[in-house]
Amino acid sequence: MSFHGGGWWAYISHDEKQEKPGVSRELMLRVWQFARPYKHKIAGLLITILLITGLTLLSPLLLRQMIDGAIPDGNVRQLTLLALGMVAIPLVNGGIGVWQRKYNSEIGEGVIYDLRRALYEHMQRMSLRFFTETRTGELMSRLNNDVIGAQRAISDTIVTIISNIIALVGTLAIMLVLDWRLTLLGLAILPLFILPARRVGRRLRVLRRQSMEYSAEMNATMNETLNVSGALLVKLFGRERQELDRFSRDAEQVRDIGIESAVVGRTFFMMLSVVGAVGT
Repeated sequence: MSFHGGGWWAYISHDEKQEKPGVSRELMLRVWQFARPYKHKIAGLLITILLITGLTLLSPLLLRQMIDGAIPDGNVRQLTLLALGMVAIPLVNGGIGVWQRKYNSEIGEGVIYDLRRALYEHMQRMSLRFFTETRTGELMSRLNNDVIGAQRAISDTIVTIISNIIALVGTLAIMLVLDWRLTLLGLAILPLFILPARRVGRRLRVLRRQSMEYSAEMNATMNETLNVSGALLVKLFGRERQELDRFSRDAEQVRDIGIESAVVGRTFFMMLSVVGAVGT
């Protein structure tokens, strides 16, 4: 006995495995439709990112001035001001960080709400054939896991990318001012970072798609066997052991893909640490 429905999920799986759609102008415009209502908060978020990054980059300059200037010259007043500045920077950064988190959460949670509402409205317009061929667990996975994944991409990943770009540009500018020769030497090791980053990034994307598929499969199994009609059928045909085995296989796949993703991600960060140590 099988509770599997078919065509729609097979189509989605086939499409994901065969060809990944590119990031086109049309796709970016569709994404912007969900982000546009939060443009003022996005602007506030960008301002907080700039402030935090700028203040963070200011700390090494204050320390350099303290070691090279205030301490050798015995300038107590300048030393005191620099020390107060180094204490004030993390305090100010912490306050700005609260606002950054506020903006980030409002944007992310707002996007989740809009995406879920739009997806639910779209599903409401689907034909009865769609619901007979699609398992409920898969729909629940789309409304929950996939939407949360999109929210993380918008509110977490994009923020991280912007912060890192600003920090990189600022750091390079400061390094060029301090010592352009060492800066060029540091830039020479960039290929050691770019090449593994691209390979690991591709692998992590594959693992993420597989994780979403396995989670949808597990959710579908739970929905089919834990509702009233499903439980009655399982008990009627005495399939408790078979259904437990099926769920165990689904949960095992989710577990294994989670472990592999964690190991690949950690290996990548270890490689970054090694490259960073070589660069310094």
